Amino acid sequence: MHPRLTLSKLEEHPLRQRLNNEFHARPPVPLEGAVLISHLVFKHAATKAQEARDNLAKLCQGHVCNSIESSDSHLMLDTGAFRMRWELHTEFSSYTFFRPLTSGEELHPDVTAFDAVHPEWFTGIPGKLMVATHVELRSTSDITPDSVLATLTPNGRTIVAARVADDAAWIFTDFKIDNGFSRFLVLNASMTQRQTGRTVQRLVEIETYRMMALLGLPVAKETGRWLYGGEKELAELMENIGKTSSPADERVVLDKLSRLAADVENSVSRTTFRFGAARAYHGLVMQRIEELRESRISGLPTFYEFMQRRLLPAMNTCEAISRRQEELSGRVARTSQLLRTRVDMELEHQNQEILGQMNQRARLQLRLQETVEGLSVVVLTYYGSQLVQYLAKGTKELHHLNTDVITAISIPVIAGLVFWGTRQMRKKLAAEAGETPH
Repeated sequence: MHPRLTLSKLEEHPLRQRLNNEFHARPPVPLEGAVLISHLVFKHAATKAQEARDNLAKLCQGHVCNSIESSDSHLMLDTGAFRMRWELHTEFSSYTFFRPLTSGEELHPDVTAFDAVHPEWFTGIPGKLMVATHVELRSTSDITPDSVLATLTPNGRTIVAARVADDAAWIFTDFKIDNGFSRFLVLNASMTQRQTGRTVQRLVEIETYRMMALLGLPVAKETGRWLYGGEKELAELMENIGKTSSPADERVVLDKLSRLAADVENSVSRTTFRFGAARAYHGLVMQRIEELRESRISGLPTFYEFMQRRLLPAMNTCEAISRRQEELSGRVARTSQLLRTRVDMELEHQNQEILGQMNQRARLQLRLQETVEGLSVVVLTYYGSQLVQYLAKGTKELHHLNTDVITAISIPVIAGLVFWGTRQMRKKLAAEAGETPH
């Protein structure tokens, strides 16, 4: 029998527990009976995460806090007067407050689930308020769906409604902001506590991700106005390319194209994250709506239909602007490459002309060099014959030959030697350069 293996003997990956905890993070809060949920979202930079955590610690200074769940990006507190759930995301933090209601309790429009929290604490939350919504959870025995439907008028606000969780609950909203909050009314018919918690969580996430997705629309509109000018400028530059008549004109157009390309890439780098985030948030909204398992209430649009009519056009605008940016970037790059090719061909033609002129000058220089070499032979022969003459005069007592005859005989010999030496030197230099001597 082999000894039993114990996991303590194995080396564990340092992220194993953390990743598994992240998988189980942010579970829905089980809800029962009448509850008021107030959900706040503050958009801030990622560098503000520690500031948000520090501000959470101040919340417990005025209350007896019982921490139910806690991690770097998630916290659940129970003070008795309310429950608060905090979540940290990439570019925002959410604060969800839960306060139980008594059966049949009437709610004033200004009532929130965080009335027990000191107002100064909210001023310490980093970032700017992006989402504020109330979810009022009631039982169908307290408020009947028919009574809500009876208050709706044909000429009133557009109400979005649906039966969800396999017809176990009713949801009503208009996605309007009243008194600073958007509002959802959930009438629970037969949902379990966890079903109710999941439904409420999906609703606040739909509202959060809807608003975060819409952040891309102003960016798309601004970028669209700039793109119109950029596309028009590119069309004018392409027209000017056909009218250029000199390399100088082509270089001017190329400089303008390079500047336009830099502007396009700068625009792409500024908007890529926002458009990508809008696409991701929109996907989350539609996923949460699908998870509601909604069915139609006669005469009222469902959540899916409402988002298809109101949110989808904005997301399509962001997608279209993103594609236009990429297409403009590609067109500018292709036009620049075409113009660079023309400029390079013109430069190559100029270089060929320069090389031809250099070859011509080299041939002239060679002819001049050959002429100089001929003169050098004459000069060297002259000085060599003078040396022979001086030598003959100095030694005429040793022989009886005429010095003029000796000088005359030496001239062709000296000339031949100089000419032969010059030829040998030229052959050696040509061999070292790998050329054929003339």
